[in-house]
Amino acid sequence: MASQFEQFNLENGLPAAQNVAGLKGGTSVKHLAWLLSIAALLAASALAAPSSNSGRKVYEWVDDQGVTHYGDQIPPEYASREHRVIDANGIEISHVDAQKTAEQLAAEDQKRRDAEQRENRDRNLLNTYVSVQEIERLRDQRLSLLSDQIKLKQQFLETLNVQMGKLKTTSSRYKPYSSDPNAPPMSDQLAEDLVRVASDIHTQEDNLRQKRSEQAVMSQQFESDIERFKELKGIH
Repeated sequence: MASQFEQFNLENGLPAAQNVAGLKGGTSVKHLAWLLSIAALLAASALAAPSSNSGRKVYEWVDDQGVTHYGDQIPPEYASREHRVIDANGIEISHVDAQKTAEQLAAEDQKRRDAEQRENRDRNLLNTYVSVQEIERLRDQRLSLLSDQIKLKQQFLETLNVQMGKLKTTSSRYKPYSSDPNAPPMSDQLAEDLVRVASDIHTQEDNLRQKRSEQAVMSQQFESDIERFKELKGIH
């Protein structure tokens, strides 16, 4: 059902597109024409039936082509989009935002959590440390501890590699590693030792990579904490 505003445009020869142009940043003349049109509509409605128009509402919405519409009700396909409600005096009485998608809601929730984490971090920095030097001392202690752990793992890995070298030398005298057709088969114990030491080497290499990664992350985190602490304290 066409709104009274749209009917007014048709009866008075003023195209709806001309009204909309004012809303979209058109010339001041077109904007003035739109204001006069809606004012005339509301005034005419008030004169025709003053008692029934005191609570009249006009809805404003934008369609898929960007054209602004007015009516007594919003088409169902636009009900979930952004729209305004105007009273009989042309005053906006409510503004309804468009319903947000699941992706938008998730992004907003993530943004809120990130903000909370930043606030908690700032509060912890201020409550935990009194100076930059205190943060640096803790950084050096923890990085030194990690460095010692890395050295121990490197030494253990070197020991395992030496063992593996000896096992490979021994196994080269037995089948299936020996090229001698008369070589005896490898014993079960030697085969088990090869598998065990190889597994230990793999485990220690993974542990060593993890500790080095932990060391890099910790160093970066402390540097970030120091810079943020300076910002919060106004230290240059």
